[in-house]
Amino acid sequence: MFDHTGIVVSDLKAARRFYDAVAAALKLQTISNSPESFLFGHSADQPIPYLWIGTTRPSYWVEGSRAGRNQMHVAFVAEDKAMVDAFHRAALAAGGRDNGAPGPREGAGDYYGAFVLDPDGNNIEACCRGAAAR
Repeated sequence: MFDHTGIVVSDLKAARRFYDAVAAALKLQTISNSPESFLFGHSADQPIPYLWIGTTRPSYWVEGSRAGRNQMHVAFVAEDKAMVDAFHRAALAAGGRDNGAPGPREGAGDYYGAFVLDPDGNNIEACCRGAAAR
């Protein structure tokens, strides 16, 4: 769970296409924020937590940082295994690259997840735990 986090991307149009597909698979939304960014979250009515996605260089970045250089990992909660599977299919169809097919993860208990790399190489995951993962 998080309040917010953010990633910088090099191509906002490609990122929007990718995250629109992922949002639909996870029953989430993307919300326009500015000409250089958008938000990924529940809805405009429930704005937090959110993932900020944009092309603007954040003021807190250290010298030498750029999109895709400092790979980020973000895991989104899925309701069940079917939603994890839908996330993986949608992400691949929208230009993501497989980084771990849907399935249980050894040593993680009742856990089912899938990993994809977004267009800038950030590791994006959807997972479910407990009874939903069995």
